[in-house]
Formats: sequence, structure tokens, C-alpha cells
Amino acid sequence: MRSGLTVDNHHGRALGPAARGTQKDTPHPHVVGWPALSLCTQRQSRLSPRRLPLPHVRQHVRRGTVCPSNPCICLPNTPHSPILDPLQIHAPTPRRHLLDTSASQHWLHTPPHSPVSSRCASPASTTASHRPRKHISSFSTLFEHEHENDFVGPQRSKTHVEDMGRRWVRWMHKRNLRAWVVPAAVCAAVLVKAALGLGSYSGKGTPPMYGDYEAQRHWMELTLHLPFRQWYTYDLQYWGLDYPPLTAYVSWLCGVIGSWIEPSWFALDTSRGIETQGSKVFMRMSVIALDFLFYIPALIMFVGTWQGTRSKRTQHVALLTLLFQPALLLVDSGHFQYNSVMLGLTILALNFFATGRDLLGAVCFVLSLGFKQMALYYAPAIGTYLLAKCIFLGPTKGTTLFIHLASVSVATFLLLFLPFLPPFAPIATILDPITRMFPFARGLFEDKVANFWCASNVVLKWKNWASPASLIRLSTAMTALGFLPKTIHTPFLPLLPYALLNSSMSFFLFSFQVHEKTILLPLLPITLLLSGAHSYSSVYSWAVLANNVAVFSMWPLLKRDGLGMQYIGTLLLWNRLVGHNPFQTPKRTFIHILSALLITQVVYTAAISLHLLEMFIMPSARYPDIYPVLNVLISTPVFALTWLWSIKKGMEVAWALGGPGPGPTPKADTGRRLSVSSDKMSTEGAPGSFRQTGGRLASLGYAQARRKTLTESSPTSSEVEKDLKVWASWPKVWYENLMLVRAIYV
Repeated sequence: MRSGLTVDNHHGRALGPAARGTQKDTPHPHVVGWPALSLCTQRQSRLSPRRLPLPHVRQHVRRGTVCPSNPCICLPNTPHSPILDPLQIHAPTPRRHLLDTSASQHWLHTPPHSPVSSRCASPASTTASHRPRKHISSFSTLFEHEHENDFVGPQRSKTHVEDMGRRWVRWMHKRNLRAWVVPAAVCAAVLVKAALGLGSYSGKGTPPMYGDYEAQRHWMELTLHLPFRQWYTYDLQYWGLDYPPLTAYVSWLCGVIGSWIEPSWFALDTSRGIETQGSKVFMRMSVIALDFLFYIPALIMFVGTWQGTRSKRTQHVALLTLLFQPALLLVDSGHFQYNSVMLGLTILALNFFATGRDLLGAVCFVLSLGFKQMALYYAPAIGTYLLAKCIFLGPTKGTTLFIHLASVSVATFLLLFLPFLPPFAPIATILDPITRMFPFARGLFEDKVANFWCASNVVLKWKNWASPASLIRLSTAMTALGFLPKTIHTPFLPLLPYALLNSSMSFFLFSFQVHEKTILLPLLPITLLLSGAHSYSSVYSWAVLANNVAVFSMWPLLKRDGLGMQYIGTLLLWNRLVGHNPFQTPKRTFIHILSALLITQVVYTAAISLHLLEMFIMPSARYPDIYPVLNVLISTPVFALTWLWSIKKGMEVAWALGGPGPGPTPKADTGRRLSVSSDKMSTEGAPGSFRQTGGRLASLGYAQARRKTLTESSPTSSEVEKDLKVWASWPKVWYENLMLVRAIYV
């Protein structure tokens, strides 16, 4: 129990409440051993109030009721009795040096000391001042203590303005509307997507090639009218299909539904460049429909699985952060693409890995690869994670799991490419989609993308002195070296998001043929990390910076599409939701302030200055691309620093989870499944014995004794039935809407 007692040390008397804030906590000159004094006072208090040490009591009680046994002892009043229990008389803790207050003792599993306060502390105790920490393999538990390395002092300063999303979630919870938070957030996200869809898009009114909008519509057209063999060979000069077969199947399904409503929207060849209001509404609604099928359920499952140990408020705030990510909103609902399908399948794979369903996770990741080949950016991290899991499970179980994973992955790939294999097509047909998916002949990069090759090309001019074949080999080697530092470490489950960030950012910075929109892949893992981070942690700072700079790096593309207002609006909305003010100096140590000034504020100032220059000064005829090049030179260093930070942070988390080495052989089956959503881990052993308590297998999400443990980590049957009913009702709703639209047009 804490006590706010204040003493006038000069006169040996207690002070009233009005004078409490003006006195200093200087110790009495005759008092030397504070802990001994506290224990002595506590022992005497347990015996009898008449034997309290009189000189010390005078120093640590405020003016109140006079003790009947000794008039010199003043005890504070209580509303129930005239005399306070002497057990509540406490001695203050001595003041510490200011340098000691800023030292973090996270490696000792003790929180940093709080700043000097005028309030007195509780007496010293012979027992630990904190509960022993449990070894939790939770992704969210790492965030609950991660801020101890990054923040000193009170958790929120007086000048801190809480983010809008958290305030809204708290308002809903206080009014017993917590069950409506997720539906309201999803509806708000749909409204934002629909509002973005009212604006321009890629290639609007720019014949003869138009843009990505026409490419997606054209793929629906050709998959609807042509046989499988011609999908990847028909008129390649006009937006030939260059994505894997799952994209073609989804395009075929959308084409079937669209032609059922209005056949002229997808008539072969004659519908090229069609931009009627009905076709645009259908195309925009198809993006929202696929979000409902893949992306939104994956996000809801993620916050419930990976952040299962956090409160419902924290989970709801995390969902808001993920739903309104500005880069994905602008690319899918503004520019027009279907990236949310690929990202949603990847998130589903992570969710299944976290709950020990590795085979389902492998299927989802293969489907993500089958939708867009850019999902290969995640392949090194996920492949290493699964391979390491097979190794650590031992020869028997590990080999069995490896065979199952290989069989499921190969079967899923064969199922996706089945129409291009015998007996449905000649064996040579399989080369058509492969050559279209990996177009090495296009060059090192397209347009002005903020990666290493485009930024260094300003000086080095790679295409002038290196052949395309040598550039392919060089980019492959640099990409492998980029993600190697993360894959050589033992991939615990909480390490997987950091490994995904490092791998995808390495591909974005160093790989061959990169588009500016592929920054969405590194943004996924870092935004997932952001969803559970405190606002004063390094994860929060780097994730917000990376998201904002990523949107800024796509400005040339968004400007060309006429999405300037949407660019500003989505950025302001998302930063307001997460409570980020880029020009607010953090109340932290000197190193944090210096890094914020040199990195964050300099980057934002440069970005705003570039926008102002571009607004008022036209580029010269000699340097027409000066502004896109400056954009690249501002964005690329931030992405490179984010890549380096992911390596550093991953090593720190790996060391905290059990060190860099493989460690001893884990113990036998614990009898229950341990996942990232479970906080019931073993507490045996001293701090640092994570690998010795079987935590390594737990962190890998290994599902043991599945039948025995389903009730521990899985939702109840009533909750599952309720969720299934909710999601099962969506096809009926969409069918009714389609019938209504068809009736209107027919």
C-alpha cells in the first residue's frame, strides 16, 4: 500500500495536505538505514501501537488524530475509526541519483526506476517487488514489456494526446457496445473504400492502353471467353495475363457474375476501354467483396490469435490500425488492384501457424503464391520457419511433419496448375504462365521505385556497364545476403513477423523487376507489429514512419492517377487514428530525442518541402523526372534503415527468447498445446531458461495432444457457431444485392 505522508524535517512535525507539495523528501539527519527502519517499523507495528519508535513516527506521519497512548504521536484520521491502523505507517524510499533513474534494468527483469517524486513509497520488503515472469510464447506479450527498453518515466506525459481510435474504442466499451465495435469498424472501412472508389483510378480516360483498372477488367474478359490454353498467350501486347492461375480463376468468377448482370461489360475485344458507370460500380464492389472474403476475416482472426493475451480494447484498436492502413486503401480502392487477397491469404497462413495448424497454413501460403507471385518475398522466412520446426521436432515427428508439408504444398500447386498439365494441355503449356510471371526481359526496375537499384542508378547507371544477365545474378545475390541474417537464427513464432519484414524488405530493395506498389509486402508485417505496439516503443516509431514514407514513395503513381486528395485524406485519417504527431518531440532520453530529430522530422520536412516545390515550380526540360528522383532519394534511406532495424530487432527478440543457438533438446510432451494466444506457459527455471522448459517447441506453435487441449486454446462451440453464422450470411446478402443490380440494368 502506498502512502502520501509528508514531513517537515526542520521542525519534526507532520504537515497538512496544503503544504505537502512544497517540501522535499530529504532524509532525517539521524536516520541512516532506511530499509532497516522500514522493517523495524513494520515489526513494531505488528506487536503493539504503543511501542512504535517515537522519533521515526514523528518524521513520517502527517497531522491527524492524537494517539491515546502517547500524545506526541499523530495518526491520520479515517472515515471509520479515529485511529489508523499502525500497519499503514510507512517510511519513504531514499532519493536516487538522476543517472540511476534513466538506467533500464530490463536484462534483470526489473522495470526502470520512476523519476523523483514527492510522494513516499511503501516500505522495503524482503520479497520480490514483482511477480515472477512467465515464459509466454505470445506475440503480444513481447509488446507488453518491450517499452521498458525504449521509455523512461511515466507511461504517458501530461501533454500526450490520446489517439482517436483508442478514444472511440473506450467510448464504445463504456457504453456496453463492445459487441458492435468490430461491425462498426468494418462498416467504416467499407465506407472509406467506397468513398475512395468514387474518385479516379489507374488509366482513367487515357487510351489506348489505359491502366491497371483496364488490365484487371480485360483479364475477366479473356478468361470468360477463351480456353485455358490461350489465357497466357492471347494478344500479349494488350495487357496479357501475367499473374498466377489463382488470379485467373478469380477473374473468371468475377467475369461470370459481371456478364450475368450486363454482358456488354466483358464482351471479347469490343469491351476494351469500357468505362460506363455500371461497370465501374461492379469493379469497385468486387474489390470490397474480395476484402470481405479474405482480408477482413484474416485481420479479425489475427487480433484474436496473435494478441489473445491482450484486452479486448487493445484488440479492437489493433483492428482499426490494420483496417485503415493508407497504402493498401490507396492502391486497391484508389489505383485499383486486388492485393488484399494475397495479403489476406498470407495473414491466414500466419494465423494457422500460430495455432499449430501447419498444413492449413502451408495451403494458405501456397494459395497466396498462386494469386500473386510477389508473395515469394515471404517464402524465405516461412520456409525457414517450417524447416526449423521439422528439425527441432526430432527425427520421427519432424520427418512426418516435413513429408506432410511437402505433400500438401505440392498437391496445392498441382491443383492450381492442373488445367495447364497433361491430359488437359500439352506439357509445354506450363511454360506459358511461368514466363509471364517472371518477366526478366523487362529490365532491372520500372518507373521510379524507391529501392537500391533506382536510387544508385542516379550515379552508377547500371544498364550502361552491366548486361541484364549479370544484373540478374547480382540482384539475386544481394537479395539473398539481405534476408540471410534473419533466416540463420532459430525462427521462434514471435520472430516470424520480423523475419517476414526482413525478407520482404530485402526483396523490395535488392531484387529484380520491382514496382512501387510492392512496398505493400514489407508494410504488412511491420503494420502487424504496429498493431500491438505501445505508442512510445521503437516498433511504433519505425512502423508509423515506414507506413507514411511508403505512401509518400507512391506519390508519383498516385499523382498520375489523380488521387491527390485521397492521398492526403487517408494519411491524415490513419495518423489521427493511431495518435501519431510527426512534429512532436518525444519526452524521452537524449538519444531518443536526437534520433527523432535526425530521422523522423527531417524526413517529414523533406517530404513536405518536395510537395511544395512540385506544386509551385515546374521541372525543367533537361530534368523532367527531377521530382520523382528526389522522392526516391528521400524514401530509399528510410526503407534501408527499416531493413537494418528489422535485423537488429529480430536479434534482440531471438536472444530474449532463448539465445542464438539451438540449445539443449527440448523436454518431452507437455500435454497441452501452446500457442501465441496462450499465457499458460511453464514458470519453471530461472529467467533465461526458455529453451530448457520446452518453450522452443511452444514458440514454434507445435500442436501436441490436440484432442486434450482444444478446450484450452480454441474458442467454445457456441462462439464458433456464432461466427460461422455471421460469415455464412454474407453470400446470401451478396446474392440478393446482385439480383437487385441485375434487375435494375435488365
